[in-house]
Amino acid sequence: MLDVGKWPVFALLPPEELRLIRQACVFGSAANEAIYITVNDEVFALGTNCSGCLGLGDTQSTIEPRRIDILCGKKIVSLSYGTGPHVVIATADGEVYAWGHNGYSQLGNGTTNHGLTPALVSTNLISKRVKEVACGSHHTIALTTEGEVYAWGYNNSGQVGSGSTANQPTPRRVSSCLQNKVVVNIACGQLCSMAVLDNGETYGWGYNCNGQLGLGNNGNQQTPCRIAALQGINIVQVSCGYAHTLALTDEGFIYSWGANSYGQLGTGNKSNQAVPTLINMDKERLVEVAACHTSHTSAAKTQSGQVLMWGQCRGQAVAYPHLTHFTNTDDVFACFATPAVTWHLLSVDGDDYLTVAQSLKREFDSPEISDLKFLVDGKCIHVHKALLKIRCEHFRALLNETDEETIEIHQFSYLVYRAFLEYLYTDTINLPPEDAIGLLDLATYYRESRLKRLCQETIKRGITEENAITLLSAAVKYEARVFGGGSLSR
Repeated sequence: MLDVGKWPVFALLPPEELRLIRQACVFGSAANEAIYITVNDEVFALGTNCSGCLGLGDTQSTIEPRRIDILCGKKIVSLSYGTGPHVVIATADGEVYAWGHNGYSQLGNGTTNHGLTPALVSTNLISKRVKEVACGSHHTIALTTEGEVYAWGYNNSGQVGSGSTANQPTPRRVSSCLQNKVVVNIACGQLCSMAVLDNGETYGWGYNCNGQLGLGNNGNQQTPCRIAALQGINIVQVSCGYAHTLALTDEGFIYSWGANSYGQLGTGNKSNQAVPTLINMDKERLVEVAACHTSHTSAAKTQSGQVLMWGQCRGQAVAYPHLTHFTNTDDVFACFATPAVTWHLLSVDGDDYLTVAQSLKREFDSPEISDLKFLVDGKCIHVHKALLKIRCEHFRALLNETDEETIEIHQFSYLVYRAFLEYLYTDTINLPPEDAIGLLDLATYYRESRLKRLCQETIKRGITEENAITLLSAAVKYEARVFGGGSLSR
């Protein structure tokens, strides 16, 4: 299951639909548009649908998901979007489809008419297999399996790499300095393009007034230019923000350059840098850098899974990498970027990797490998003795005295006892305030102080005029201090 819960655009999807999502992308000027792919390889879209960017054949907004029939079964491997917005995807078969805003020919179909449905981008690509796409504000670049780069769309600053500033209506191969070279990674800022070669060299072209090409000057470039300052440094991944660039080396270091008014370079100050600057991190090896052309936010992930963020973070300028509690860089953009879009196509890992917390949650009340069951109101709850001993002093004492495989519980209801056991697996409770009263009783009985506080908070949040008397009685009975001196009625 892909966790998209941090993006509000998905808030109305029922749990059974959320469980089917395997890939997703959130985009748009207010992060109000989304496309997602299910486990059945069906593609759905929802949101405001500016310029027909949802690919549904019209420009009507939709609060409920609608299926994009033409993309179902296509197996999307790469997706990117512009600020129009326009959307471009690459499929497992190497095909490229584009739709949405097309005022600058960024759809690559030779016109400037907006595309309301996904259309195959065929000019000069018909015999190529594209494995990655990247979009700037209004231009698009594509990377083939042979390491070639094609570009089209808006070209006012040379971001298409054609040697001129004329817009490019159809895909054109970016050659010049990239001729006979193999590109392995691409990225786009708002008005610039970047490419990493198989030998670790990095090239940039397009807009450069903030130094985002890393060339040591502020002049725009109409063809790819090698970043000489990175000579001898092997770059493996590059990521572009609105006007800044991050690069990851094969040794796990990060270099940054370009605009820095929000501290997005992570250098500890707000001065622009026209040449790559090593970010001084007293951390372990880095394995991923993240930025998005719509924002001034930066993020990175360490080898052990720690996530750092810096730059514009919900209006604050964070000038040095800040350690977060997140487990992936996507959460940085969901919670702190403006707008809160996804920086790349979210995907469940191929091996469906789960964290320890996710694994424990999945195994709760699962009979497959449980070694103990509680019988409450005639219903079974399957658990694991070792976990209960670790998590609860009551169970540590109880289970050290008995080898029973089934324990009957009479003093609490099934709903309350199941919620208690689930809390031991997840650290959360999911009960309405009326039922939280019973769980509060249990927490008091078992001397679980943290669970008691969670129940008190749940009861407090759920107070209404209709249930105030009932909840007040419970609060008084169990000395719920969160209510101390306050009125329970509105």
